[in-house]
Amino acid sequence: MFITTALLAGSAAYLGKKTHDIFYTKKNLIQVINMPPSGGIAPAPLVPYLPKSIQPFLADPPINEDEKEVNHYLAISMVAIGLAGLGNVIFPLLATISVPLGLYTTWPIFKGAYQSIVKEHKLRAIVLDAVAIIGTFAMGYYFAVNLATTLYFVGAKILLKTEDASHKTLTNLFGEQPHFVWRLVDGMEVKTPFEQIQVGDVVVVNAGEMILIDGRIVEGRASVDQHMLTGEAQHVEKEVGDTTLAATIVLGGRIYIEVEKAGTETVASHIGKIMDNTIDYRNVIETRHIALADKTVLPTLGLSALAFSLFGPVSAVAVACANFSEVLRVVGPAGMLNYLRLATQEGILIKDGRALELLKQVDTVVFDKTGTLTLEQPHVENIYCRAGFTAETLLKYAATAEYRQTHPIAKAILQEAENRQLELWSIDAAKYEVGYGLKVEINQQTIRVGSQRFMELEQIITPPELTAALAEVDTAGASLIYVALDETLGGVIELRATIRPEAKAVIQNLKAQGMSLYIISGDHAGPTQKLADSLGIDNFFAEVLPGDKANLVKQLQTNGRFVCFVGDGINDAIALKQANVSVSLRGASTIATDTAQIILMNQNLSQLTEAFELASGFNENSRNTLITTFVPGVICIGGIFFLHFGIYSSIILYNASLAAGITNSMWPWLKQSKQPTSH
Repeated sequence: MFITTALLAGSAAYLGKKTHDIFYTKKNLIQVINMPPSGGIAPAPLVPYLPKSIQPFLADPPINEDEKEVNHYLAISMVAIGLAGLGNVIFPLLATISVPLGLYTTWPIFKGAYQSIVKEHKLRAIVLDAVAIIGTFAMGYYFAVNLATTLYFVGAKILLKTEDASHKTLTNLFGEQPHFVWRLVDGMEVKTPFEQIQVGDVVVVNAGEMILIDGRIVEGRASVDQHMLTGEAQHVEKEVGDTTLAATIVLGGRIYIEVEKAGTETVASHIGKIMDNTIDYRNVIETRHIALADKTVLPTLGLSALAFSLFGPVSAVAVACANFSEVLRVVGPAGMLNYLRLATQEGILIKDGRALELLKQVDTVVFDKTGTLTLEQPHVENIYCRAGFTAETLLKYAATAEYRQTHPIAKAILQEAENRQLELWSIDAAKYEVGYGLKVEINQQTIRVGSQRFMELEQIITPPELTAALAEVDTAGASLIYVALDETLGGVIELRATIRPEAKAVIQNLKAQGMSLYIISGDHAGPTQKLADSLGIDNFFAEVLPGDKANLVKQLQTNGRFVCFVGDGINDAIALKQANVSVSLRGASTIATDTAQIILMNQNLSQLTEAFELASGFNENSRNTLITTFVPGVICIGGIFFLHFGIYSSIILYNASLAAGITNSMWPWLKQSKQPTSH
């Protein structure tokens, strides 16, 4: 009988090994050297993948391979539990055959325990796992240990399914910038992939297009929006000999740029390299669970020894099995993944799971001004007219000239004309010129629309009465659009930044939570203070250089503040990294959205309030996870000492803990999935 049992057991182990080899071709699939510790008797072959499970946004994890491994171990453990169950009621030999299968599924734990004791000289929780497994098998509780193993892999499979659902929502969301440019080749414009552009090439950029390279203008002139880099609301005029910077936008005109730095050598990419070299995504939850599990080893071993001396080996093994910290490694990540999915459903992309927890600690929110508290498109604040002209006439001429343009200033002028229900004229297309400004023929009159510099180049004189009226306005940082009819300046249109309609409600909500609020802007002090006053924000920093934003955030942190920075520009990237929690809006520059931990996908600041609410819910869910893990463990150990619980009681409570933990981690998503989405 013994020889037959040994042969059957050996054959089962060999078949299990061959099955494993068929499933996997890569070597050393389980890197035990980096395996986090565990507690209780549940095995840990999935543990090396848990960091990726809770950070699916760092890279594309091999979800299919992970799921294959879980399915493989789950299938073997189910066979083992079936054999053990049949062995208990029908044929004892079957229970014996289940032993090598059970040892196979838990083999990584023994390797991890050896690594912990022999090589690391540390008593990690995985050692406690090994002790519990050996003791359970030695006591003949084959069904119990295989049951725990099977249920653990059921939980692991649920985790991977959750991971897969979360991961699919986080791919192919970015890269919104153009991937090609128009390169000048033998006098012709050729559509060329961006990565093929070389230093010395000449590229053509038209109105409404983004400049993707650093270079120097060799032909043409244009108005350029640089607020992504400088934070200033006013556009700048560029002509032959001037330099251009990547990630800026041509508002009007047409320029030919000789490439000086392309691809990874652009200014934007230099900032990106800083981010790449300094980003260190760490999983706070996993680290805490590892440390927590390790701290339970000595007390559990001590209680196990006490139980052995008082009640014997069965009670000692039961105590070793009563350490349920292993459950945390399944339900903890599952809870985070479900909140990531909830956030995505609400249009909030949380790329770093740490932000869910850290957001709860925030006491200070710092807003970048341009593009964050204000919309990209400004609005017409005022129209200054020369004697003999009306605001409607001036606006009608400007809107007619701008109707072909797509940049924010043109949209603002056209929007105001629409608000005033002005009917536009037609333009003589043959006499439509774009440079520093626009020059068009309307009703046999030459209409010029553009900056003050454009008027000076066109020898259009600004009358003294308008100069005096505009002096204070220009100092305040408004954008001024001059409109001339023939050789006479008719007036000036004042444009101001448009505050996001939801901004006031968001600010009130944050203030009600006791948050300290700040504005940081590269714009002038006047418009920045006006914005702060209108929103009820007491603190602001104006005329801040891009490199100084991070220093201001660091200064707040030095003063004991836990800072959330909300920004959208390339010049915000380092400040986003410096902050404890970073938030950006989709549609912002790629580097900002790559750096920020949280992206408001719907470009609506009210989602910031929702993010804080999700963080609060996640922290409450995490507390419940700890309760569902440790309360059953305490009950189990108490039952062993006072009610003479045995190994099966320990296993039942372990499974109850696992079931309660999984239910808790899945409940927010299950509850939300029954409700219609609001986005």
